[in-house]
Amino acid sequence: MDFNSYQPPKYQPHKRLPYAVRIRNRIIVFAVFMGICALMGTCIFGEKEAPKQPAEKADEYVEEQESPVTNDVTTQAEQVAPETGAPKTELFPKADSEDIANMQANVAAAVAPTEMPPEVEVIDSTHIKAQADVFMAEKIDNLLRRFRPEYAVILMVDPKTNEIIAWGERRDNRVQEKPDYFIKNTFPAASLAKTITIAAAMESNRYSLTSQIPMIGASHTLYRNQLRVKEGFKGPFIEMQDAYAKSANPPLALIGMNVGADRLKSAAKKLGYNMNFPAGLPGRSVYAPPDTGYGLAEASCGFTEATTLTPLLAAAQVRSILMKQPLEIPWAKNLDGYAPKSRIALEVGKFTENTYYGLREAMVRSVTNGTARKNISTRHMARKNYAALTIGGKTGSLDGHDPYGRYEWFMGFAQSKENPGKAVVLVIMQVHDLQGVRSQPATQVAAMLFNYWAHQNLPKQGK
Repeated sequence: MDFNSYQPPKYQPHKRLPYAVRIRNRIIVFAVFMGICALMGTCIFGEKEAPKQPAEKADEYVEEQESPVTNDVTTQAEQVAPETGAPKTELFPKADSEDIANMQANVAAAVAPTEMPPEVEVIDSTHIKAQADVFMAEKIDNLLRRFRPEYAVILMVDPKTNEIIAWGERRDNRVQEKPDYFIKNTFPAASLAKTITIAAAMESNRYSLTSQIPMIGASHTLYRNQLRVKEGFKGPFIEMQDAYAKSANPPLALIGMNVGADRLKSAAKKLGYNMNFPAGLPGRSVYAPPDTGYGLAEASCGFTEATTLTPLLAAAQVRSILMKQPLEIPWAKNLDGYAPKSRIALEVGKFTENTYYGLREAMVRSVTNGTARKNISTRHMARKNYAALTIGGKTGSLDGHDPYGRYEWFMGFAQSKENPGKAVVLVIMQVHDLQGVRSQPATQVAAMLFNYWAHQNLPKQGK
């Protein structure tokens, strides 16, 4: 066969049926359809059931029904009811009202959702009205209900009086009426432990905020090769204040290994670690670095679950740095069992003025150039409030197991530039489900709370 000379057959359109035939077919289809609909309607909405039999005839009918059943199908089909004369069994039995009701119930069940609607949480405002600053307490409560973190605690303190002015806590899928997390000491401190390291570094007089530290590898990891600085190192360097602000692990680990475990423990004591507080309020926060090795590096940068911190102690640390005073646990009049009822002086000693100044400036740099810069900004704060405040803080994140999840910290302060006596200390700790959707970052929540606090406490323009 010569394929080059092959020509495909021309397309022949299908010849349509005559018009009369098409009309006839449509009529037949329509008639069949109507017949089916009528048959279905007869099955569903058939005749009403026959009237009830009198007592005597009903008994006779029952006796007849209880008679032995014959095998002759024709005989059974020809049996009739005593009164109506209609066959007892039909090809399409009529539906009674009970059948229709059952059918309607089945249809409604198929259409209705299978899951129950979520339970509406009843808001009990008793714990809100009992707080020192009702407006801030209500704002915290609203944010917890809005963002719905897996676990969370928020704590605000007046640094001047060291009184707890507002708080909120969420766990077990609802906002709590008691702040159980205030004193819980199973939370890993994460990068908040870097505060100990730079405090010990400045106390040793070996480092200042602008000291240059080798920066080896990524900032969020801590491998052993990142701790080996070769002689004549010509790689990148980072200032100590920027290493703290950007939460870089290797530089802080190198600093901790250089100053030694004894100085680290001494600085940790002044920040309240390894102490048994009166009445166990809060619980004992642990900081126990080994003398040498990789474990010392881990503790220096907070890259370990072994270092723990309570939210109440975190607030005390920020207040001590801001006020340049020895550590003092925040108190409240009506939080019996969760915070001291009055101010209690602690014999822990204090840092030098230079160390307090350096810690404060490093926390401010975390907001202006570090990990909190993105969210604590005009993105979530009014420009006038952001410009009127000096804001400092420290972020941290690490996986933990009690409760299980990803821990996210923010501890910091906001202080009026015009009137430094007006300030607030804020601590936020959230735990996110590792497999679920995370709520808003702690720094974003902090920005919103600082903005609301400024709106309530700073003078309005033109007044």
